[in-house]
Amino acid sequence: MKAKLIFLIMVMMAHLSCNQSGKSIQTAGDNPFFSEYPLPHRLPPFDRIRTEHYKPAFLRGMDEQSVEIDNITHCSAPPSFENTIVAMEESGALFKRVAGVFYAMTGVMSDSTIQAIESEISPLVTEHDDNIFMNVKLFARIKVVYDASESGNLTTEQRMLLRKYYRAFIRSGILLKADQKARLREINRELSLLTIKFGDNLLAETYGYRMVIDRKEDLSGLPDDAIDQAAVAAREAGLAGKWLFTLSKPSWEPFLRYADNRALRETLYKAMYNRCNNDNEYDNKEIIRKIVNLRLEKANLLGYDTHAQYRLEESMAKTPTAAFKLLTDIWKYALPQSIRERDELQGLIDSEGGQFRLRAWDWFYYAEKFRLSKYAFDELGIRAWFPVEGVLGGAFEVANRLYGISFREIADAPVYHEEVKVYDVTDVSGAHIGYIYFDYFPRPSKRNGAWMGNFTDQAVIGGLDIRPVVYNVGNFAPPSGNSPSLLTVDQVETLFHEFGHALHGLLSSCHYESVSGTSVYRDFVELPSQIYEHWAFHPEVLKLYAKHYLTGSTIPDSLVGKINTAATFNRGFATSELIAAAILDLKWHSLEAPFEGSIGAFEEAAMNQIGLIGEIIPRYRSTYFSHIFDGGYSAGYYSYLWSEVLDADAFKAFEENGIFDRATADLFMENILSRGGSDDPERLYIKFRGKAPDPKHLLVNRGFIND
Repeated sequence: MKAKLIFLIMVMMAHLSCNQSGKSIQTAGDNPFFSEYPLPHRLPPFDRIRTEHYKPAFLRGMDEQSVEIDNITHCSAPPSFENTIVAMEESGALFKRVAGVFYAMTGVMSDSTIQAIESEISPLVTEHDDNIFMNVKLFARIKVVYDASESGNLTTEQRMLLRKYYRAFIRSGILLKADQKARLREINRELSLLTIKFGDNLLAETYGYRMVIDRKEDLSGLPDDAIDQAAVAAREAGLAGKWLFTLSKPSWEPFLRYADNRALRETLYKAMYNRCNNDNEYDNKEIIRKIVNLRLEKANLLGYDTHAQYRLEESMAKTPTAAFKLLTDIWKYALPQSIRERDELQGLIDSEGGQFRLRAWDWFYYAEKFRLSKYAFDELGIRAWFPVEGVLGGAFEVANRLYGISFREIADAPVYHEEVKVYDVTDVSGAHIGYIYFDYFPRPSKRNGAWMGNFTDQAVIGGLDIRPVVYNVGNFAPPSGNSPSLLTVDQVETLFHEFGHALHGLLSSCHYESVSGTSVYRDFVELPSQIYEHWAFHPEVLKLYAKHYLTGSTIPDSLVGKINTAATFNRGFATSELIAAAILDLKWHSLEAPFEGSIGAFEEAAMNQIGLIGEIIPRYRSTYFSHIFDGGYSAGYYSYLWSEVLDADAFKAFEENGIFDRATADLFMENILSRGGSDDPERLYIKFRGKAPDPKHLLVNRGFIND
């Protein structure tokens, strides 16, 4: 999921008695950002937005918000929740509009122009952010409201919003001395540029690499659609008659899973795990060193020993110690299981007469073979029941049965790419809930992975409930020839996962944008997404949506059984690579002194310390660990497992009462999906479940213990 990038991107204008100037910077013009989005749908006007519109809209948006903030700061009325906190919350309408679109485009439609704009705008946005959150007079007003809050009549949501603003000022350095603030501004500016460069380098390396095959025999073992896609990629690159493979996951993953040519698997695998580690113009090692050292210096300035301490203070875990404990507790089960899996795969190699030891580039290939031999589970054959449109229809059907919501495609909605589809979302009465965009296929302008984000967040402004506009992004194999896009089991899970995030945004029912939807603690935000995965392969649900793309026949019971029997297959590997990445993240951000050593040596030492076997590498190695060096997950990658403790326990409630039980679904919507960050997440969870989560359900789901 794509995190909100800047806390201060709000919605409208300062109000009440404090908006005294009457001055409006905004004027008419042909820039589509300079006015509200057009009726009837109020969707971003992608048919009119051009790259040249972004910078002027950003600049004007920051100017407008600065005036609004100045009005709040110099308000003559005594500070109150309305004239200070709500006024801040409702400032920056134009800034919000342009940022919501632009930062989405940096992930899905990036090119040299977009990258140049981002590099130019990012320091200005960072400075704008600092100007607000280092404003001493503004903080003085907020502190008056905060100090009086215990004796006031604020709602729980208002208290959470007030606390969020107050803590944001503290954590942004408002209490520092002048020279410390000046240094913090420098750090923030440099970090904003370094993280952008990290992501740009990764995008360039991902799509810049080419493995060209000109002998058909080297394609042995690959499914037809993977071969067809490689042929199309080669033809588009001016290499007609050959086959081209890149480091985009829909390209490299089927090759590693099915290609019989071991030498080529090794070549492609090494290229994948050496991204941005090739001592060229796209190398990220020095960038990593600068990022971790600047983050440490910033944490120290703010009174913390490490960046991890600074980050996790605002989380469910609260401390790095708690996060490490969760990871090591699960590691005790994952590592032995991954060793058993390694030995099973080695036994398969030996039985086939192989004269080599299993290596990392062999794992996908032999795991697929072993799964077929042990479970008669043929991924290639099963994919025929999972065309992307059918799987999306399954996600829609589950949402309808649980929450009574429906989805209708808007054929004429303006989109930023021809492959994008837009749906209107309505409740059981037909009332509008929001909109969702789906962008599922890879292209050179799109970053790897899958995520959810918002063009518009839900909020209530002036009594009007502003409904959310969200998007889901994926990188699934595109249609090929006469075949639609067919998803693997992992990709079906990914689609349901991101759709769960979308529901969190769509079903939000809060008053304030800064605590609505997915604006929650990082280690709570994965609960709505990960619980939704549980429905994807439930036998009752598979019968609803898994239809063969050629015959339309419903998936047979035999295949449903195989999918669920093999559900815990290879979970030692999957869990170990995930925990290894989470520990690597925490190790980088638990440094207490500036790092001057080798990036590779640091990573190797961290993995040796936990005993990671050589046949497995972290899910993300440092130089392409976008979540933590280019996203919002620094010191927070552990959150997937923290949230899994919650989602595994939460789904038990549905299993106990019925997977489509509306009373249970209503409880989940009322206490989790609709509440965003408007209350303490532990309190919200207990309101739903009636008790704290039991960690054993995670271990059961991953096949480490019996229920």
